[in-house]
Amino acid sequence: MAPRSGTDHLTRAGLNLIQQALSIYDADLRLAVCNRPFQTMFNLPEALVTPGAPFRDTIRYLVETGEYGDIDDIDGFVRTRVDQARAFQPHYMERRRANGRTISVEGSPLPEGGWVTVYTDITAIKRQEELLRARSEELSDQVLTHAEDLAATNRALAATIAQLQEAKAELTEMEARIRLTTEMTPAHIARVDRDGVYTYTNRRLSSLLPGRQSDIVGLSFEQALGAHTAARLRPNLDRALMGEASVLEFTETDTGRRIRTAFTPDQLGPGDPITGVYLLSTDLTQETQARTALAQTGKRELAAQLTSGLAHDFANLLTIILGLQGKLDRMPLPIGAHELTGATKAAARRGGDLLNKIARMSGPHDMREAPTVLADFLSTLAPLARATLPQGISLRIENTVTAPALMLDPGSLQDSLLNLVLNARDAIATVPGQGGQITLRLVSVRETWLDITVTDSGPGFSETALTHALDPFFTTKGDAGSGLGLSMVYDLTKLSGGQVRLGNADAGGACVTLRLPLRPAQAEARPRLVLLVEDTAEIRAAVRDGLTGLGHQVIEATTATEALTLADIPGIDWVLSDIRLGPEDGVTLLDRIASKHPTLHLALMTSLPASDPRRTAGARRWPVLPKPVDATALHTLFAREAAA
Repeated sequence: MAPRSGTDHLTRAGLNLIQQALSIYDADLRLAVCNRPFQTMFNLPEALVTPGAPFRDTIRYLVETGEYGDIDDIDGFVRTRVDQARAFQPHYMERRRANGRTISVEGSPLPEGGWVTVYTDITAIKRQEELLRARSEELSDQVLTHAEDLAATNRALAATIAQLQEAKAELTEMEARIRLTTEMTPAHIARVDRDGVYTYTNRRLSSLLPGRQSDIVGLSFEQALGAHTAARLRPNLDRALMGEASVLEFTETDTGRRIRTAFTPDQLGPGDPITGVYLLSTDLTQETQARTALAQTGKRELAAQLTSGLAHDFANLLTIILGLQGKLDRMPLPIGAHELTGATKAAARRGGDLLNKIARMSGPHDMREAPTVLADFLSTLAPLARATLPQGISLRIENTVTAPALMLDPGSLQDSLLNLVLNARDAIATVPGQGGQITLRLVSVRETWLDITVTDSGPGFSETALTHALDPFFTTKGDAGSGLGLSMVYDLTKLSGGQVRLGNADAGGACVTLRLPLRPAQAEARPRLVLLVEDTAEIRAAVRDGLTGLGHQVIEATTATEALTLADIPGIDWVLSDIRLGPEDGVTLLDRIASKHPTLHLALMTSLPASDPRRTAGARRWPVLPKPVDATALHTLFAREAAA
């Protein structure tokens, strides 16, 4: 037999100690392993006990050496034995060999294909049985026959028990693998019986719905899910118990998560009784957020296509109207006619402003999400919002979010919140003779959503406004409003994968909630050493103040030559350069710095238009900040690098 090493060698050595002969053939009827008694019992050559030896060759060798006695049709005998082996049926038999000894042959199929066979020399047992028959005159032939049959039956029963134990071990291992697989699946898999009691769970319910138990076996449907959620799912469960499979997608009230649950009746076959229902529940929250953002992008593209042509023609008409009104103003007109032409021109200009707003709403808008420190964002927002409020109206900001930084588009969010503050200010102003308060509150909802709520002490939304306030061009301000403010807020929120909810506070006043995906981010951890390259002293001073205000350190350069020398200073993290440095080119400068210091972070700033080839060339490789560069843009730049 071919020698082996390691675990295979130890296994083979152990098998050789067994007194019985053993052989294992694979599904292709080739020898996988055997022990030494197998070789010695049948006096097999080395080639037939080497792994890979064909079963057909072994049978032919045994026939030709007289193991089975006189065989007239050797090929037919071999073919029959091979066909029997391919069936892989368990068997037990006893046969007398050509040398006069008796062996038992016990074969069992393997789950992966192939079979294992154990050969036991039972010559001594048979001789004892014959001796017993010869010497026991008091025993009848029938008793002896029964005893022999019982012994054979016991041996067959022992073989069956061994097969059942092996099958049990295989089933236990398979069950463990299935349980491990289901527990690793990012979904909740469970079964309830006809009484609505859980009989199986993969213990993933708490990860799907925070606040629920993990091990819910033995609990009722209502106990495991809670009364409100269970009531929402109960109709689908009842239909599944009647044999109707279904899928339900719903928003769980407590957590705000979007859940999809599939209900499958537990039924062996058509006509069999339904013993329970299998449930598969998955969290679709992030998928829903992405679908919402994608759908809103599609709506914007469609709106842009529909309005672009109309806006072009309407703008031409307004131009004609303004031109004609200008000619009328230069003509002698009756008294009062100039007032009419002036009103017509004012209306035409207002139409032009409306066209610009529509273009901004329906035109391309890329969400620029970046790690945003909430405290810094709110400290920047507060003075901007308070500057728009008259005396007597105060703004209060409450932030209970524990994450220091979130992935947000700070520019879009700031525009939305300022719009809501202005709407709240105008609503309070409709109640003459009294001041009021605006409250901006930030809370996290089950680590899934960020709720930003703006409430005011005004008269609140009317029933009509609650229904139509998010519709474009709906306004309660008369000629003073365009009806696009809340539509813009709705659009930007949907692009972020969020939702907008309108309502009235319990104490009166309007309540607008922006629900955005809650995505914690890593805030900027340490100050950076920045090489600032700018040839205009006033601009260099303004950008330097913005950087130092954020806690960073700055080294200044006024020319590309000076910047190349300073870039060799150890410890520099960033190089921020203007694109136009007098006669020199900032893009070429960063190329040269990148070739010498590939680990440095590089960025450009410019007042060139987006279509300029130099700005386009730089934007292909590095971030480009448009001038004037403010602190928010600088913070977003460094925060994006910290999150990368």
